[in-house]
Amino acid sequence: MRNAASASLSLGSLGLLRLFGVPWSWSLAAGFGVFLGTGGWKYLYIVVRTAKRDLNGLYVLLRVKIALWHHLRLNSNIPSIFAQTVKQHPNKPALIYDATGETWTFTQLDLLSNAVAQWALAQGWAPGDVVALFMESRPLQVALWLGLAKVGVEAALINFNLRRDALLHCVGVSVSRGIVFGAELAGAMLEVSSSLSPSMVRFCTGELSVDCLASLSAQNLDYILASAPTLPPPSCIPPKSFNDRLFYIYTSGTTGLPKAAIVVHSRYYRIAAFGYHAFRMRQDDIIYDCLPLYHSAGNIMGVGQCLINGLTVVVKKKFSASRFWEDCIKHNCTVVQYIGEICRYLLSQPVRPSEKGHRVRLAVGNGLRPSVWEAFTERFGVAQVGEFYGATECNCSIANMDGKVGACGFNSRILPNVYPICLMKVDEETTELVRDRHGLCVPCRPGEPGLLVGRINQQDPLRRFDGYANQDATRKKIANNVFKKNDSAYLSGDVLVMDELGYMYFRDRSGDTFRWRGENVSTTEVEGTLSGLLGQADVAVYGVSVPAWRVVCLPVDVEGKAGMASIADPTGTFDCDAFLREVQQALPPYARPVFLRISPQVDTTGTFKIQKTRLQREGYDPRLSTDQIYFLNSRAGRYEAVNEELHSAIVEGRMAL
Repeated sequence: MRNAASASLSLGSLGLLRLFGVPWSWSLAAGFGVFLGTGGWKYLYIVVRTAKRDLNGLYVLLRVKIALWHHLRLNSNIPSIFAQTVKQHPNKPALIYDATGETWTFTQLDLLSNAVAQWALAQGWAPGDVVALFMESRPLQVALWLGLAKVGVEAALINFNLRRDALLHCVGVSVSRGIVFGAELAGAMLEVSSSLSPSMVRFCTGELSVDCLASLSAQNLDYILASAPTLPPPSCIPPKSFNDRLFYIYTSGTTGLPKAAIVVHSRYYRIAAFGYHAFRMRQDDIIYDCLPLYHSAGNIMGVGQCLINGLTVVVKKKFSASRFWEDCIKHNCTVVQYIGEICRYLLSQPVRPSEKGHRVRLAVGNGLRPSVWEAFTERFGVAQVGEFYGATECNCSIANMDGKVGACGFNSRILPNVYPICLMKVDEETTELVRDRHGLCVPCRPGEPGLLVGRINQQDPLRRFDGYANQDATRKKIANNVFKKNDSAYLSGDVLVMDELGYMYFRDRSGDTFRWRGENVSTTEVEGTLSGLLGQADVAVYGVSVPAWRVVCLPVDVEGKAGMASIADPTGTFDCDAFLREVQQALPPYARPVFLRISPQVDTTGTFKIQKTRLQREGYDPRLSTDQIYFLNSRAGRYEAVNEELHSAIVEGRMAL
């Protein structure tokens, strides 16, 4: 802003000199002097370096904004937009299920979603009701939430890794009237079946024995849909508007159990359309989507290209590093999706002919570190990486449109107010926003890490923040008096840093979460689970930095931080093997502690809050503590005591994490 002001000042000064009759040569020289003296050269340098990028970003922003207002004016929603896509591409493949090779055309997907809508009506569900979907990734999941949306019923997309209390919480917080689960998750359902509301109707998709269905009080949904009418639902049902709720996607948040983030129809459209235009996707692109469909990346950025833009999407049940490029060749894929870990896993695979025999030109995702980035593009011959940043519920998404290595996006230094986001200073100890003498937040200068925030405007589909099913959780993500008095802004919870050209780089997550294996891990959630398993013992969970490891002699940072749990064991009877068996039942793989620290007691404050600063600083180095430290050897399937030799092996990258 200062540079922009200096440029305006120099031009204004020149004009004033001419107004008072000063010759052009003098006025030009004087204006040029003012320009130089107020930092004008630096501003000019930024303009030259970023004008092309910023104009392209402005073009993408305007295209999406105009499309959003167009659909808002027409009172569109995702089903009605999909109906137009079906008319344009009736016989084109919409979804391909890699596990079976089954291909669904747009017409077939439309008819099946109609059958889902008719089934929902037969159940007596009305607009605003919620149905939970708990299954591994497959095209049917798309047909289910899309069909429910056709009659205004909202889906709650449950993470299929969740078990027990976390699963019950996610189903309960959405106030679901029914649940559809995959046969592969019948065991998880049996664990919570008795705790579910008796009024919640249950349906299973996939092969399950009659006895098992009976024990779960469930019906076979496949049989029901096979005989259901495929006519569109009756027009008398009031359609959802563009800013009404579509479904819920669960996010860890900074504290507590997963929160149900509200995804409205306009948000779904915005994310999909932004990705399409920002990364220059094409109508003939085929997308390889190996990300879970309970995530916004897989279900919106990926599947959204099918429903909104008419692209073909290959749905992969589960990511496989060994089959990745073979699958891309098999389905003629031109676009792949990733999270940072996926690219690293691919680099760790042995060289195969298929890794250069594919047609992939674009990889879209987030979390790709600079060292992995360059190794990935060079080895696999992928011409473009479309890195982006944006939580499911956030209003401050950014994208790397020009391939700047390591950047997750940018904001214009020339016209920063066109897209009102900013990095604000935070107190490193309290993680609270720093405010000036006027009570407003303090923007970061280039090079200073800060919390990413986005100004809220509920009337603008690009700026709105819909929050969570829990209103308390929603309020915690909003700050007031941020950019100016009486405004409000969304708090991302993520710390980024911006360079002098406006490129932004992910730094860390504030609060009580850390990122491991592509997932956000809530420390308070894991603490509660572990404490319950250990008879309410004191447990401190935190992320610890892990060292670089080597891929083809290239140092590569492991993404995020590994989970470490400090456990109070005053009796000295802690059993690692029994603990691991319990943890494997209660927590998904990414949330299980990689390191353990067994202590007589865990440090707490006077108000009984667990202190983690010293624990994080000492990490898993056995030389810094007399406590016993253990490491989860995933290959051996057990926790092993960390001595100096094992610690050295981990630090030097000789022990796989």
